[in-house]
Order: sequence, then C-alpha cells, then structure tokens
Amino acid sequence: MKKTSGHSSEPAAEWTVRPSDHDEYPEAARVVGEALLAPSTVEENLPHLRPLMDESGYDRVLVALDGDEVVGSVNSFGFEMTMPGGPRPVAGVTGVGVWPTHRRRGVLSALMRHQLRDLRERGESLAALWASEGAIYGRFGYGAASMEAELTIARPHTALVPDAPRDPALTVHLLGADAAREQVVEVFQRVFPTQVGRFRRSDVWWDRVLRDTPDARGGHGPLKVALVTDADGPQGYALYRTRPEIGPAGWNSELRVQEMVAATPAARVALYDHVCNRDLIATVVVDNTAVDDPLWTLLADRQRISAVPRTVLWMRLVDVPAALAERSYAAPVDTVVEISDRYAPWNAGRWRIKADGDDAGVEATDAAADLSMDVSHLGAAFLGRHTLTAQAAAGVVAEHTPGAADRLDAALRLPHAPLCGVVF
Repeated sequence: MKKTSGHSSEPAAEWTVRPSDHDEYPEAARVVGEALLAPSTVEENLPHLRPLMDESGYDRVLVALDGDEVVGSVNSFGFEMTMPGGPRPVAGVTGVGVWPTHRRRGVLSALMRHQLRDLRERGESLAALWASEGAIYGRFGYGAASMEAELTIARPHTALVPDAPRDPALTVHLLGADAAREQVVEVFQRVFPTQVGRFRRSDVWWDRVLRDTPDARGGHGPLKVALVTDADGPQGYALYRTRPEIGPAGWNSELRVQEMVAATPAARVALYDHVCNRDLIATVVVDNTAVDDPLWTLLADRQRISAVPRTVLWMRLVDVPAALAERSYAAPVDTVVEISDRYAPWNAGRWRIKADGDDAGVEATDAAADLSMDVSHLGAAFLGRHTLTAQAAAGVVAEHTPGAADRLDAALRLPHAPLCGVVF
C-alpha cells in the first residue's frame, strides 16, 4: 500500500499493515491514546481496555508499521447490532489513530483499506463508528447516519402533560448499580432488538456501562438506578448521577441521566416522573436520547427543553448488495443506484434494489441508473433518518429519474430514530 507524502517532503514508500496481538496491543493503544489526546497513560487505561480486547480478539486490531515502530492502528468490535429488520453482525470500528509525527502520509488510508477487506472476508457487510472529528471518515466511505441529543430542563418546568400514561401497578425502586444489575440487563435485552442502533451487551460491556469508579463519575456522585417494576418484573430503568451544589440563591444541583430504557410508555413516564421531581434538584439533564425521544411529547412545555444534538453513528456499507438485501423496507421499491467507492472497489457499479417489506433482492445490472452517489451518501441514508432527497438537493447525490430519491427514502424510512447510547 503506497504511502503518499501529503504535506510531508518525505518520498512515498510502502506501509506495512498487519493484525496485532496481545503482547503488541499496548503499543497500538499508546498510538491511539496520543492521537486522541488521552488524559491518562496506557498503563492506567489497560485494566479497562484488556477485558474488551480479550473478548473481542486482538486479531481485529490492525497496526501500521514504520520499520518496527507502530505508527497507526485501527480496531473493530464484532457487534450484534440492531439494524432495520433486526439484529445482525456489524463491525464497531474504534481505536483509530496515527502517531502525530506520521500524519498526512497515507497511514490511515492504508489502515482503512486493509480493514475494509478484512471485514468483508469476515462476512460483515456493515461497519459503524463514532467519529472524533466529522471531517475524517466521509472520504473512507462512512456517512453520518444518526444523531442523538442531550436534553436539559430547569426546574420548575419539568412537569409532564396531564394525560401522560401513569400505571398505579408500577413501583419505582432506587438502588445501587450492583443490586439492580440483573434487572437492568433483563430490561435491556428485551428492548434492544426493537431499537435500531443498540448493540447486544456482554458482561464485559455491562461492566463498562455500570462502572462507578471516581474517574467515571465526571464530578458527579455515585451511580444510581431507578428501577420500575410491576407484578411481571422489571419494566424500565434509568441510570443517573447527581451533583449537589448550593449558592447564594439556594440549591443549584444537577441530576444527569446516563441512560433510560423502558419496555412500556407507562414505565417511561414513571421514570421521568422520578428524575424530574427529585428534591433539591435545579436542573435535569438527560443524555444520550434519540432525536424523537418521548420527552418532547410528554413535557408540558416542550419549549423549556434545551437540546444539544450531536452526530453519533457513521455507517459504512462494506458490502453494498449484502447490506441492502439484509435490511427491511417500509415501502415497495424497484430502483437502480450507481455507486462509486474509492476504498472498496468491489462495491462500485450499478445495483438494482427490488424490495417489498422484509423481502429484498439486490443484483448487479447494466440498466440505466435512477440515482448516482458515493457509497458514503448511501451510508448516511441507511438508517432511514437522513434522506437522499436532501442530499440530492445539496448536489452530492445525482437524481437521473425524477422522484427516485423520494421513493427510495420512503422505502428506507424507519418509524423511530436510531439510538446507540454508548460510545465504543
């Protein structure tokens, strides 16, 4: 793989990219930590990273070498993630970094090309990542496919609408993370297959989500669990922390919800009633919410919500026909899309998508294209929230047949916004 000089005056040469192993992993982690300006050392982070890597497998870590020196790395977790149509294998790309002295010399390009081939050989037709910088991954075929929001409400504006569904059979318990873990996992396992963007969590991932060490608290107090139950068992939970603060005008404390998962609307209302009505709390922050979170409907005065949106999942079609054939479609569609793909040339060409509900077929064709686009723009539309119609209006998707983008958007549409909730 050629390394190009970019902004460097050094001549082009060949980068060596290969899988890593258990013993070399600290060097890969050191590169990524330095690239991402990690506040702690590799030695401090390894106790938290090793369990994830021991489970995932070190062969998924790729390193780029300059002689014997590790100068770049990329990793992926083999997730079972809920996609349109249900849970299926998705590569959770993570641990991407290049040593600062080797930037803009083709290291990342070499790593990305190698990883895409590797993922394809593993049979993973989709990859997803959280981006540290939004300008990086579009050129590698990733599209910004979903957003989440942090919602903030100041007391006394946290009242819910009078007709919010409240079930007297529900009880809210306040527990520690260890005491509630079994019930929390039970609720999540029930809900995750219905929420596009969630991935199945192993015990190791639950250890990470529920970690309650001082460095995980971010200046807040211990992790608390509001657990909603009825006669049939747990129906929902909220993980949250509080930060007490008192000033000249009185209490100015914050309650920050890390995650809220509910199996029923009434369970969600019970959770919102709990977190919005804690004594001495001046501000409630609900992090990691879908952009269509029910709180927008449930809050009596929705204009009191201050929302900070952020791009979350970037989606990459590793194998275009396989990824399109595996998903479900909300409306019948029969269209031809022409795909360009610089980093995965096996995707380039014209593909006929013929789908009706859960039954879809995708095959190569010589027919005229209704739409033409880079694979990144199809990735951005894959989760059904960012439309091809909007991308056509921006001029980055070419529509050759009038209405083709709108018809494919209708087929790709999802009834609810995606939600991942955990940075990987």
